[in-house]
Amino acid sequence: MHSLLARNEASSSLPPEPARAEIPKLHGAGMAAIYYGQRQAGDFYDCIRVHPERVLFGLLDAAGGLAETRAIVSAAQRTFRTVGSSLFEKDDVNEAEAMIELCLQLNRTVLDAAQRVHACPAFAGCYNESLGIVCYFNAGHTPGLARDHARVTELPATGLPLGLFSHATSDASMIALEPGATLLLVSRGVIEGKRKAEEFGLERVKEGLQRGPAESAKEVCLAVLDGIRQFMGTAPTHDDVTTLALVRSAAAQP
Repeated sequence: MHSLLARNEASSSLPPEPARAEIPKLHGAGMAAIYYGQRQAGDFYDCIRVHPERVLFGLLDAAGGLAETRAIVSAAQRTFRTVGSSLFEKDDVNEAEAMIELCLQLNRTVLDAAQRVHACPAFAGCYNESLGIVCYFNAGHTPGLARDHARVTELPATGLPLGLFSHATSDASMIALEPGATLLLVSRGVIEGKRKAEEFGLERVKEGLQRGPAESAKEVCLAVLDGIRQFMGTAPTHDDVTTLALVRSAAAQP
């Protein structure tokens, strides 16, 4: 009885789990995000509507196991939602400046929650539905991949991972998604999936994105997860394996 009581008291002192992400319906586009199996480490995605024509999304990859990163991820989600909503709610917002400020605030949140240096690569973007433009930062995260009718383009890091330096920030960049284009984010666990000593790697993700039809954001995510499972020959349980995709409708107005 005493040991059970102790376990219950310990569990009640844990930080709350982050809220479940509910991806909003987009105008002229679709978005999906999928974990392979259950989260066991520090991957976390979120997506919120911050304006009638803007949707904010992000993928974080905090270093460490689930218990170690729980407080960090929960705090980062609160900042992402509250600060993100405030920064992007106005019609005339400068999206690049708002994205840089969001990065700065998330960085401080990670440091405060961890109470020490704690690496947390992150990719966050704001999709403007009326323009088909994504304003984003990539804080030391796996490169984003943008596919149009001609090629797949990498969106490399624009700064260091969150959680390393108190005043560090990332630059903000923009990319226009033409009708039918796809933006894909994958976590480090996708890249580092191994078959013997060989990693799945970013090039295989790019090749799969180039070959596969972008019928829907969910299908893009599932194709990546199926690709790494087939490559490894087993379920990828070495780390969190997470995908997030944004697909602009081919019928969207240019």
